[in-house]
Amino acid sequence: MTTIPMAVSHPGAGKGRKIRVVITGKGGVGKTTLTALLAHCFGEQGYRVLAVDGDPQKNLAATLGLAEAEAAAIVPLSERGDYIAEKTGITTKSRGLMVLNPDTADVVDRAGVIVGDRIRLLVMGGVKNAGSGCLCPEYTLLSSVLRNVRSLPDDIVLLDTPAGLEHFGRAVAEGFDLALIVTDSSYNAVTVAHDLVRLARQSGIRDQVLVVNQVKENSSLQKVRNRSSVVFPRIFSVPHDPCVTRYEPSVIPMIGSDCRVVEAVRQLCGMIVRDSFIG
Repeated sequence: MTTIPMAVSHPGAGKGRKIRVVITGKGGVGKTTLTALLAHCFGEQGYRVLAVDGDPQKNLAATLGLAEAEAAAIVPLSERGDYIAEKTGITTKSRGLMVLNPDTADVVDRAGVIVGDRIRLLVMGGVKNAGSGCLCPEYTLLSSVLRNVRSLPDDIVLLDTPAGLEHFGRAVAEGFDLALIVTDSSYNAVTVAHDLVRLARQSGIRDQVLVVNQVKENSSLQKVRNRSSVVFPRIFSVPHDPCVTRYEPSVIPMIGSDCRVVEAVRQLCGMIVRDSFIG
């Protein structure tokens, strides 16, 4: 498996400021597929993209298009004991003073996987006590990576999360400027989205966009708009597309096709860049 740095030269360099986006929402609404499509759409526009898999289920590699064997061979950052010990000063045999904000500038070069010409993947892995205030070295390291994500050289960083924003708490807020809160048209998913936008604002993520995914009918989209337009200043819709289930888990066959979902995600990419959500 290749884990070498991505080339610096690319057509998208210098297009604008660095963009850091967290993708969150209720389980099953399509966050991982959306993250993978965003990564490829930004990549085809010439941007250097880092896709970060923050979900312990670790499905982003396959969705981005890595072969099953290559995806299975990735060692998550939370399981890289030597790297964790080097950065935090804590090993299984030594429990001295822990470095609480370790230098993780080299994390992608050492633990990242090249997906394409302009896309890299970093798999975070799971931490048992994440979000509960633990000071375990794994959680400390992963939180530092997210907190310092602005310093990474990639133009765009996309963080795919498990359901909710609590997993890495304040670290996500400090590293990311825009939350794409994904929902479908169901009552439960929209309710979760409303909770998530409140948490995003409380934690300090400055901008939020509601992405209504898998829209089959205009009437269902309008119901979401009627319920959510006061809560969300921006609402974006992605149509239901049989391409997603036809080609899963990989989004690669959809790129360059006439799949409606790809065109919608390209428009979402354009909105993110054009509206410059970053400060």
